[in-house]
Amino acid sequence: MSKLPHIGTSIFTVMSKMAIDYKAINLAQGFPNFPVDERLTGIVSGIATENVHQYAPMSGHTALLDKIKQLTFSSYSRNVNPTTEILVTAGATEGIFATIQALVYRNEEVIILDPSYDCYETPIILCNAKPIRIALKDDFTPDWETIGNAINHTTKLIIINNPHNPSGRVWTEYDYNQLEKLLDSYPNLLVLSDEVYEHITFEQKHLSIHHRPKLWDRSISVSSFGKTFHITGWKIGYLIAPEPLMNEIKKVHQFLVFSVNSIAQTALAEYLNVVDVPALSSFYQQKRDYFRALIKDTKFTLLPCEGTYFQTVSYNNISTENDIDFTKRLVTDYGVATIPISAFNFNGKDTNCIRFCFAKDDATLESAAEKLMKL
Repeated sequence: MSKLPHIGTSIFTVMSKMAIDYKAINLAQGFPNFPVDERLTGIVSGIATENVHQYAPMSGHTALLDKIKQLTFSSYSRNVNPTTEILVTAGATEGIFATIQALVYRNEEVIILDPSYDCYETPIILCNAKPIRIALKDDFTPDWETIGNAINHTTKLIIINNPHNPSGRVWTEYDYNQLEKLLDSYPNLLVLSDEVYEHITFEQKHLSIHHRPKLWDRSISVSSFGKTFHITGWKIGYLIAPEPLMNEIKKVHQFLVFSVNSIAQTALAEYLNVVDVPALSSFYQQKRDYFRALIKDTKFTLLPCEGTYFQTVSYNNISTENDIDFTKRLVTDYGVATIPISAFNFNGKDTNCIRFCFAKDDATLESAAEKLMKL
């Protein structure tokens, strides 16, 4: 008997395999195809012969923890204790899993805002807890009235994702004010803030849980070096949480992976001395603007993209097919792989929207746009 009988092959795996089978351009899965910064690869090459190959400390390489503390202060003016409030994780997914396993108990409820990334629900189910899926509005902003009505004395956690995957929307001051009101009303409620695209925002500067001192004692933030520095295969991220919560999370983390890749941690600690993290937003904004310009004359309707490296579009002017059939036809007939938004919704809600990843080199984006113009 399966503990997860409803879990099958993910849509990301399905679409990426179809892209390979049909030799299509893969704008589906969220990974860049351009080179990693040569400074970073040079650092890795240089330290590979050094004594950095044994276990790192369980909570993280000391130098990297210090750099994360500095990055958090320079980005958000928040001081965190590198020893007690930061944990380096084997990617954001492991951090999310460890957090939920540590803090959520049997029969407690966890709010997930749909459309949502697929790694949130499974650890909740494995806790014998109950995921409560709440739909975002059609413009992908939070519906605070519905969220408030869904919370009760058994609600342990609300998971927020900002900037939002798959829509690319970002939270406003109003959203955080509403969140604070919820926590005022429910003193046992915690927040898991997935901010893996925090350094990829555009016209609106990223508003973070780190900007809200009132929330610090009850929030766990999730960050990703893989997303920030387009090194997704490294699978390295980190959590920031108050010491009492972090102590519990570390208990789970140590029995999942104990510690994270020592070479990667050493390299990132050194790389953070030279990289200009704030410049990443302008780099990806150029990508976004170029891709939007390339496909603006297609029949797709471009939806707002305020952050992440994803562009959501509506295909209402093209087809009445459901989004899964439409995305499959895009691969087979037009040679471009994308992701249907309904795959991010628990109930399969289909609004005829799909997601493109524009974290690709210009030649790839140009080739994809040329194919999409034929629709």
